[in-house]
Amino acid sequence: MTTMDPLMTPLGQMLLEEITPVVMLISTPSVEEASRKNGLSFLQMLTPFCSFDNIDVPVRTASDQPYRLHKFKLRLFYASDVKRPDLKEAKEQLKQVISEAGEKEFPDSNSDLPKINLELSSSSEYENTPSWFRFLNKELVRVASFSDHEAFDHPVICLLAVSSKDEQPINRFVDFFNTNKLPSLLNDGAMDPKVSKHYLLVHDNQDGPADRASKILTEMRSTFGTSDCTLLCINSSLDGPFKHQDNPWASYITNSSSSPTQDLGCFLKMDDIDEIKVLMQDLSSKHIIPNMEQKIRILNQQVSATRKGFRNQIKNLWWRKGKEDGADSLNGPAYNFNSIESQIRVLGDYAFMLRDYELALSNYRLISTDYKIDKAWKRYAGVQEMMGLTYFILDQSRKEAEYCMENAFNTYLKLGSLGQLNATRCGLWWIEMLKARDQYKEAATVYFRICGEDILHSAVMLEQASYCYLLSKPSMLRKYGFHLVLSGEQYKKCDQIKHAIRTYRCALSVFKGTTWSYINDHVHFHIGQWYASLGMYDVAVKHMTEILYCSHQSKTTQELFLSDFLQIVQKTGRTFEVTKLQLPVINISTLRVIHEDHRTFGSPSAANIREGLWRSLEEEMLPSFSAAKTNWLELQSKLILKKHNQNVCVAGEAVKVTIEFKNPLQISIPISTVTLVCKYSSSTDEVISNENESSMEKDNKVDRFRNMSSDNSSFMVSEVDFLLGGGETTMIQLSATPKEEGTLEIIGVRWKLSGTIVGFYNFELGQPKKNILKRRKTKHLPNEKFKFMVIKSIPKLQGSIHPLPGKAYAGDLRQLVLELRNPSEFPVKNLKMKISHPRFLIIGKQENMMSEFPACLRKNTDSVQSVMHDNPNITTDTVFLFPEGTSVQGETPFLWPLWFRAAVPGDISLCMSIYYEIGDVSSIIKYRTLRLHYNVQVLPSLDVSFQICPFRSRLEEFLVRLDVVNKTSSESFQVCQLSSVGHQWEISLVQAPDSIFPSQSLMAGQAISCFYTLKKSRRLSTLGDDVSTSPVRSDARLVPQIIEDIVYDVNSAPLVNFHHHERLQQEVSSKGDINTVDFVLIYRPFRSSDDPGLSTPSSVMSHHACHFSTASTGPISWLVDGPQTMHHDFSASFCEINMKMHIYNSSGATTFVRIDTLDSAGNGGHINSVNVVQSATTDNQAGWHDITPVNELKVTSNALETQSGKALSLESASSYIWSGSSSTHLNIEAMSSVEIPLQICVFSPGTYDLSNYVLNWKLPSNGQGDSDEKRQHSGQCQGYKYYLTVLQST
Repeated sequence: MTTMDPLMTPLGQMLLEEITPVVMLISTPSVEEASRKNGLSFLQMLTPFCSFDNIDVPVRTASDQPYRLHKFKLRLFYASDVKRPDLKEAKEQLKQVISEAGEKEFPDSNSDLPKINLELSSSSEYENTPSWFRFLNKELVRVASFSDHEAFDHPVICLLAVSSKDEQPINRFVDFFNTNKLPSLLNDGAMDPKVSKHYLLVHDNQDGPADRASKILTEMRSTFGTSDCTLLCINSSLDGPFKHQDNPWASYITNSSSSPTQDLGCFLKMDDIDEIKVLMQDLSSKHIIPNMEQKIRILNQQVSATRKGFRNQIKNLWWRKGKEDGADSLNGPAYNFNSIESQIRVLGDYAFMLRDYELALSNYRLISTDYKIDKAWKRYAGVQEMMGLTYFILDQSRKEAEYCMENAFNTYLKLGSLGQLNATRCGLWWIEMLKARDQYKEAATVYFRICGEDILHSAVMLEQASYCYLLSKPSMLRKYGFHLVLSGEQYKKCDQIKHAIRTYRCALSVFKGTTWSYINDHVHFHIGQWYASLGMYDVAVKHMTEILYCSHQSKTTQELFLSDFLQIVQKTGRTFEVTKLQLPVINISTLRVIHEDHRTFGSPSAANIREGLWRSLEEEMLPSFSAAKTNWLELQSKLILKKHNQNVCVAGEAVKVTIEFKNPLQISIPISTVTLVCKYSSSTDEVISNENESSMEKDNKVDRFRNMSSDNSSFMVSEVDFLLGGGETTMIQLSATPKEEGTLEIIGVRWKLSGTIVGFYNFELGQPKKNILKRRKTKHLPNEKFKFMVIKSIPKLQGSIHPLPGKAYAGDLRQLVLELRNPSEFPVKNLKMKISHPRFLIIGKQENMMSEFPACLRKNTDSVQSVMHDNPNITTDTVFLFPEGTSVQGETPFLWPLWFRAAVPGDISLCMSIYYEIGDVSSIIKYRTLRLHYNVQVLPSLDVSFQICPFRSRLEEFLVRLDVVNKTSSESFQVCQLSSVGHQWEISLVQAPDSIFPSQSLMAGQAISCFYTLKKSRRLSTLGDDVSTSPVRSDARLVPQIIEDIVYDVNSAPLVNFHHHERLQQEVSSKGDINTVDFVLIYRPFRSSDDPGLSTPSSVMSHHACHFSTASTGPISWLVDGPQTMHHDFSASFCEINMKMHIYNSSGATTFVRIDTLDSAGNGGHINSVNVVQSATTDNQAGWHDITPVNELKVTSNALETQSGKALSLESASSYIWSGSSSTHLNIEAMSSVEIPLQICVFSPGTYDLSNYVLNWKLPSNGQGDSDEKRQHSGQCQGYKYYLTVLQST
C-alpha cells in the first residue's frame, strides 16, 4: 500500500494555505475608491492572484544545496487587521459564520432525508461531510492569527498603495512611515518594525491618461529606488461594464456588499488582470522569497555562532539554571523580537514557509527546551505544535508527531482563555493528522476535548465528531446518530434552529426503519416543534404525524405528543390533510368488501358467512348453465362479465366495506366523518383502461385523494362518527351507493381526527397486487376487488323470519313466519328455498298460517284421523319449491310458515337461501339469491334418559324407566306427556301423575324418575279388526286430566318431521333391529322467565329419544307358565307337575333355538348356573349340533343327555328332576311364537327355583337380518327365576 504525500493530504493543503508569508497592505482612500467601482476592496482585488500554482523559483536557505518552489501563496492583510486576536470578537465572528452556514445549508422542506453511504473512504470525506465545515475550520484557524508567540504571521513585506490622483503622492508614501499608523505589534516590539517595503502607484484609467502616473513613478523611483516601485493601471473598461466568463473573485468573496446585479471586477479588463498577476508574481519571486532567504541565512549564522555546538549549549544551560525552579506564570517572560529566542523562532517559521522542514525542525527543537525551562508555556506550546506539524510533513515519526500535538494541546488548555483559540487550532490540526491516517475514532475523541464551555462551539465540534464515527471502519452508525442528536440539542440552546433541524434530519437517516422507537419519537417530535417555530407548519405536521403511533410511550407522553400536534395544526388555521396519518391504525387485513350481484344478503351477519358454505347450500338450486342450453342473451351477459373481469353491483344497492380501526394509545381519540373515497365514471371502459396505468401513477394515487370529493351526484357514501377509547378496537362498516349505471372504484377511506386533521388510506396500496405471468413478462394488475361495474336497478327481495328468538331452551318448539317483500315494480318468480339445519328449522305448509299455536299440535280424538297419520308423508327433498305461480311484487308481503325447534344446546348458526328469478329479461343478472342468517343460543333444559327391561311374567311387555333432570338454574318445567312414535306400541303410566309431580312442576335442579309399561300393539295384527273401536294408547299424560285435557299428537307435523331428523341424527349401528321404540317427551315452562328472550308459557317443548331396543336378551323372549303353589301327598308317590314355555321370535328371520334343562343337584333346589351347564353335557357332547331345518315344529328327545343323570349316586339324588325332554331343538319362524310342554317330578315338599335351564339361539348366516356385520348372530340366555312351592297335603 502506497502512502500519500503528506502535503497532498487535507492537513498538508491546509498548512500550505495557512502558514504562508504575510503581506501587510496600506492604501489611500483614493485607491479604495477606484477599487470599489468593481465591487471590491483593493485587498480583495489582489487576493485571487496571490496563489501561484506554477511558479518556479530556486531557493537556497542554510545549506548550499538549492531546491525549487513550484507552489507558493501569499496572505494579504490590511495593516489595521494585523493585531492580537480578541476572544470576544472571535466568538462573534464564528457565530456569524455558523449562522450564515445555517441559512445556506438549511434543507429544503420537500427534500428527502440524506442517505448514508457506508462505502465511504478517507479520500471521499470532504464529499460526504457538510461543505461549511471546511470553511468554519479555516476561520477557527484564522482567528488565532497574529499571536505574539509565533512568527509565521509576521509581515515579510509591506505593500504601500497610493493613487495617481492623490495630491503629493511622495509625501503620502512618507506619511505611511509614521509609527502611529503602524500596527501595535510592530510598535510594541513583538514584531520587527523594519519590514521591507514595496511602493505601488495605482492609476484609474477612467480618470484619464497615465501621463501623470508615469511622471509620479519616475519621481518615486528616484526617491525609493527603482526595484521597489511599481505602477498598476486598473479600470481599463471605458465603454461600460465588462463581463468575465470565469470570474476569479467569485470563490473568494463570500459576503460582498455589492448589489446582486453588479458583477465583480466589471471594469477590469484582461489587461488589468494580467498586470495584477505580474505585480504579485514579481512581488513574490523578486522580493519576498529572496528577502526570506537572506534573512534565514543571516539568522542561521547568528544562531550557529551563539547557540549551536557543545560549548554554547553548556553556556545556555548554565545561564538558564534556576529558572525552572521559579513559580509558574500564565504569560511567562516577555521576549523582544530581537531576542535570541525570538530570532530562532523566526528562523524556524521562515524555514517552514519556504519548506526547508529539516532546518525548521532543528530550530524548533533548539528553542523548545529554552521555553520549557523559562516556563514560557504559550511559546512552548506553539513550538511543540510546529514540531508535530513538521514531523507529520516529514513523515518521520508518527508517534513523535502525535506526542507533540497532544503536548501542545494540553499546554494550551492549561492557559485557559489565553490559549483557547490556539488550543482549538491545535486540536483541528491534530484531528486532520489523525484523519490522514484513518484514525477517525481517535479523531472523534479530540473533537470532544476541544468542545469547551461555549455551547455553540461544542455543537459544531459534536457534529464533526459524529462524522468521524460514520467514516470509521467499520462505520459506527449508532454513535453517529447519537452525537448528531447531542449536537442538535446544543444548537437549539444557542437558537440555531436551522442547524438543529439539519442535524436531527441526518440522525433520522440512521434511526429510520429501526426498532429504536423512543429515539425516533424524540427526533420527530423536536423536528416538528422546531419547524413550527419557524412557521413551516406543513413540514412540522409531517414529522409530528410520525409520532402519533406511540403505543410504547407512557400515557403522559402520548397526551403531550397529541396536544402539541393538535396545536400545530390549529396554528395553520385550516383543516389539515395528511396522507399517512397513523392515528387510528387501520388493520388492512380485516378489510372486507361486501357487494350484492346475484347474491343478496338479508342481514349483516349473512355476509360474514364463508362463501363456500353458501355455495354448498345453493348448488342444488342454481341452474346449471353448462348442462342446459343457453340463449344468446344469457351468453352475452356471461361474456360481458368475463370481458370486464370485475365485480358487478346494482344501481341503488350499497357496496359495503368493513374495516377495523384500532387506537394504539392509552387515551381516547374522537374520530368523525369516516367515509369511503370513491371514483365514479359513466363509462365502463374507463376502469379497464386504468389497468394500464404506470406503477408511478398508482403510487401517487394517495396524493389525489384531496381532489376526489365524496359529494358526487352519481353515488352516495355513508358517514360514521365514533370515539375510540384507549387501546380500543372497533369494526366499522361504510357504504357507497351508486345511483346510475357506470363504473365505481373504491379508492380508500378518509376520516377526521379531533375535527382538524383529515387522514387518508389507500386500499389498493395496502393490498398485495396480483402478478400475472404472460409471455414471460410479469404484469402487475390493480386489485379488482375495489372496482365495480354498475348495472341498472333490478328487483331485490327483502326477507326476515319472525319471531325467531335470540335465546331458547333446548326442545323449544315455535311457529315462525317467513316474510318476503319486493319493493321493485318488477315481479320475481320461481322461488326455491333451502335451509342449512333442518333439525332446527323446517318449512311448513300454507294452511299452517291459519292455525293457532299450540292448539294445532293437539291430537284429534277421531281415531280414524289418527290412523291416517300413522305413516305421514315426510318430505326428504332438500330444496323446497314454492307453489307454482308464486310471485312476489309490490308492498304486499308474502308470508310462509316455518317451524323452529331448539334441538340441542349450543350456539346455533342457521342459514337459509331463497332463490328467485327476475321477470325483467333485459337485465344481465337473470336470477338472485336472498341469503338469511340467524344466530340462536340454545340453553340446556331437561336431561332425559330411558331404561327398558322386559316383564318376566308377561310376554312382549316391558318396563320403561324415565329419568328427568332439570338442568336450568331458575326455570321450572311442567312435563306434559310421554309418547311413543308410531302405532305399534302401547304405553301407560304405572304411577299416578300426582305422586310423581306433587307440585305439578319440575323445579330447577330437581330430578324425578317414573315408570311406564310398554307393550306391542295388537290392534293391527288382524286385518279383520275394526280399527275405529280399538284405539292405541301411545300417549301417557303426566298432567292430571282435571288440570289439562290436552294430548299432543307426535305423529303429525311438525313434531313427526322434527322426529324424522332426530332419528337420522341419532342413528345407531344396528340398523336391522326392528324391535326399537322411539319416545317423545312433551313439556313446557311452568311459569314465565325473567328473561324475555327465553321460552314463554305458550311454548311447547319436546325431547326426542330414538332407537331404543327392547330385545335385551337377543331376538327371543320367553315366558314359563305354570302353578305357583301345589299340595301333594308324598307318602303315596312323588309329584308330577306340568308346565308350559311360550317362546317368541322378535327377529325378522327364522331362529334356531335349543332348550337344555338341568336337574337339581340336591342342594335345596338352588343350583349354580355354571355348574348346570357343565353337568348337563360331557366334553364330547358340548357345543352345537347340526340340525336339519324344518318348516314345522318338531320335538325330539335326546337320550344321550339323560344318561348323565343315571350316573348320579343315591346320596346326591335330586329333590326334583325334569321328567320331560332335557334337550329340545326348535325352529321358530320370524315374528311368531311357539308353546313347549315341560314337566318336573318333585320328591319332597319345599320351595324350588326352576331357573336351571339354558336357551341357546342362533340366526342363520343367510337370514334376513344378516345385513349388519356387527350384529350378533348367536347367543345363550340363562333361565330367569321361577319359584314353585309344593306342600304336603294333610
